[in-house]
Amino acid sequence: MTEPRALAYADYPLPEPGPDGILVEVLRANVCGSELHIWNGKHPVKKRGGLGHEMVLRVVAFGDRRTTDNRGVPLAVGDRIVCTYFQTCQRCPQCLGGQYNLCDNAYQFFGRQPEEAPHFHAAFATHYYVHPLQNVYKVPDEIPDAVAAGANCALSQVFYGIDQIQVQQDETVLIQGAGGLGLYAIAVAKERGARVIVVDAVPARLAQARAFGADHVIDINDLPSLEDRERAVAKLTGGRGADVGIEVAGVPAAFAEGLRLVRRGGRYLVMGNLSPGATVPFDPGYVTRKSLTIRHVDRYEARYLWKALTFLVEHGSKYPLDDLVDAEFSFDEIELALEKSLNREVTRAVITIAG
Repeated sequence: MTEPRALAYADYPLPEPGPDGILVEVLRANVCGSELHIWNGKHPVKKRGGLGHEMVLRVVAFGDRRTTDNRGVPLAVGDRIVCTYFQTCQRCPQCLGGQYNLCDNAYQFFGRQPEEAPHFHAAFATHYYVHPLQNVYKVPDEIPDAVAAGANCALSQVFYGIDQIQVQQDETVLIQGAGGLGLYAIAVAKERGARVIVVDAVPARLAQARAFGADHVIDINDLPSLEDRERAVAKLTGGRGADVGIEVAGVPAAFAEGLRLVRRGGRYLVMGNLSPGATVPFDPGYVTRKSLTIRHVDRYEARYLWKALTFLVEHGSKYPLDDLVDAEFSFDEIELALEKSLNREVTRAVITIAG
């Protein structure tokens, strides 16, 4: 991306992997909400450069010291892998304090421009270079490419977040947003034994939410006022409100609304609003009187990528994961994929790069 809403294609020589590096071919790359923030010029830092970070990959070459994945499983040329799009440096104050998801150097390579060697820093490319401090896991054979591509970021993110907010059996979980993260959140919450309510304004997304097992859906078009939605949630929860709220809508107004829909003493997980600068009215006294616990989660611990793959093996057959992607685009249609996603003409797009 040369500037917001403008793409250019560039050719670079494939790098030789260093002793702990891996050169991979990109099979498929998803269009994540983060890409849309960058594409629309709303990202606080990234205004140009490579796009894409949800991906499934095929090993082309690896260094002589990087012969296994992070579980110790041997790697061979041709193996399918997934990797974290960020690194964990293990030396910054956050890493040393055990907050690995908040590594100060997480985007040391993801943030580089394409002209900087080894050039292949992002997923919307024919190849990608995996650096030594990125976690890598071999993809189990039973997980197809279309499903594996979303393990990094979407599924790993909600898996980690739901662990942080400690969703329990028989709790009611309200999910704001039925995009990729919201649908994965339904699956993870249902496997915890929770009841799930989903709020969205796109009928196709609400239909997917039902297919993923949501117990109830609330269409914003049918209930246009916050007061209407409050009453609907109260009716579904015996007048109490949800035990847990999960914001994955990426809309600032959803944060303020979520505080109203969670019960007194409830918990609220915020993951969708990640671009600073947009504000909403916030009443700290109201939150105190309700004794809410609010947890904001950025990224995830790298080990959750393996937990996500394990979840897909153990539970994936219960959910219509193949239907998560409703539009496929070729490598020369990336701009079209981004525009259609931004305009909500498609729910979740994938770019098929290598055969």
